[in-house]
Amino acid sequence: MQKEFTLIKNKVFVNLTAKFCKTPEELFNSYGFNKVLTKYIEYNQKKRSNVYDYLSTSLGEKDILDIVNKLTRLFTLLIVMRSEKILELDLGYEELLRDKDRFYNFIETLYGYWRKMERYTMMQHQRTNDGFESANFIEANENFSRLVLNTYRRIERNSLGAKPIIYRELPVGGNAGLFTSKFKWDLPKGYEQIEDILFIHSIVIDPPFIAYPKRNTRDGLFAEVFENPISQCELTKDHFLCYPVKIGELLAFVYFHRDFMAQGITLCNLFEAAREEEYVNKKPDIVYVFGGKDSEGDKTVFYDDKENDIMVGYVSYGEQIDYFGYMKKMNLTLHNLIMIKRGFLPIHGAMVNLRTHEGKEANIVIMGDSGAGKSESLEAFKGLSEEYISDMIVVFDDMGTIKVKDDKVYGYGTETGAFVRLDDLDPGYAFKEMDRSIFMNPDKTNARLVMPVATYNQIMKGYQVDLFLYANNYEAEGPEFEFFKDKEQAISVFKSGARMAKGTTTEMGLVKSYFANPFGPVQKQAETDVLIDKYFDKMYETGVNVGQIRTKLGIKGMEHKGPREVALKLLEYVKTL
Repeated sequence: MQKEFTLIKNKVFVNLTAKFCKTPEELFNSYGFNKVLTKYIEYNQKKRSNVYDYLSTSLGEKDILDIVNKLTRLFTLLIVMRSEKILELDLGYEELLRDKDRFYNFIETLYGYWRKMERYTMMQHQRTNDGFESANFIEANENFSRLVLNTYRRIERNSLGAKPIIYRELPVGGNAGLFTSKFKWDLPKGYEQIEDILFIHSIVIDPPFIAYPKRNTRDGLFAEVFENPISQCELTKDHFLCYPVKIGELLAFVYFHRDFMAQGITLCNLFEAAREEEYVNKKPDIVYVFGGKDSEGDKTVFYDDKENDIMVGYVSYGEQIDYFGYMKKMNLTLHNLIMIKRGFLPIHGAMVNLRTHEGKEANIVIMGDSGAGKSESLEAFKGLSEEYISDMIVVFDDMGTIKVKDDKVYGYGTETGAFVRLDDLDPGYAFKEMDRSIFMNPDKTNARLVMPVATYNQIMKGYQVDLFLYANNYEAEGPEFEFFKDKEQAISVFKSGARMAKGTTTEMGLVKSYFANPFGPVQKQAETDVLIDKYFDKMYETGVNVGQIRTKLGIKGMEHKGPREVALKLLEYVKTL
């Protein structure tokens, strides 16, 4: 990504290290502005819109390049003088400027065209003659946004001859800014393809960040392969970035293609970003390549590199993977596979530490596959917090690990954020979280938001498990929660992994998945069977209450009421502990 400006489909990449515009004149004379204006004219020509007819007729030009050049000169003039003065100079803009309403509409649609793009600013940890110092990362993003906004206002004011009455401070620079650096790590043989790819050092987001990926569901399982897929793929290194993150106790290097920038950026709301001292010259536990080109077609695979002690994930390039579920779930699969190798049991579920107003404390694990009601139950707890809860810590929202410590069962998290399904949350919830959330396809089924919910220290502290519950989302009859009398009954329910599919994947109806976890345990069932027996023995031995809750999330009309009723009953039970 060495170019000063790149425009691909609806994504814009502005390299502030290569070029930073300080004035409107520099902005209008930049390659980036020329590219955006050209694409805008081409778009309107293809649509045969009134805007294109107006510009072409008024300027007396049919060629797009000529239209762009004349408009650029006009914008440069409008920075320093009003339209009336330009008309007096007789420069060939008479017909264009006299119809102020149509010219105003053109300015607004051009501005709107820019704002609807996914816009990313980038700075690299080195100085060039025409670039910005890395220390000014945040300031550079703010200045770029301010330059675009002020330029738009000056053009509008000088073309209309009047100041606006209402000013809207809209985010018009980068939706997200990336500060990147080059770092070396001791790449083993077979990893040469990812050498010299820039690492993301810091990210700044200008909310609300709304992305529109091509897909809205995830499909299938991640399969194991027995040759390193990275050694066989094709990567254009300037088109990739690496984001170093911590997934639970593990270090992951996530390499992603710029066409899936929104998926890569969203990781900052889900996992703890690793600091320089945690990854420079360090070997990662996980390497994940998202969007590599592959001659063998579509791949969503993992490889256990035992020689180098690295778990490798690989998803090949294509619109079919343009969904955050592929980014998140592969990372968690790789984490879980390592946990299984180390003798720990991965849990697809949620865990919360609750303290009631009466001073009672409980650590509750709710396990279930996608759409079972894990996250929704946590959100129901939050909704009842003022009435019942003094303190609440989300240990994990989707994937965690249980370990035996001091002869007790403890839970640990993997994520500091949550990937929440908007459809099943209370109306208005998303608006409360807008200032720090990343939204994905908010107008579609299975709309999602990704938001931070806990700190890294909180999720890694370790909490002794008090209640271990299965999220049953498909039964309308029966108590909100109940405990299993023996280990065999409990294991039977937990292993079956039954749920009513909620549209989070391509599955439909009542489906089952081994241990409600297709992200590691399914791929390593024999090893997981041994761990399930070990940990359920320990839970029954140490007095952990094991049972199920009926969230009713898969029953029409109960999407909000079901999790709330469960939360109320659980809170009443916690008071009795």
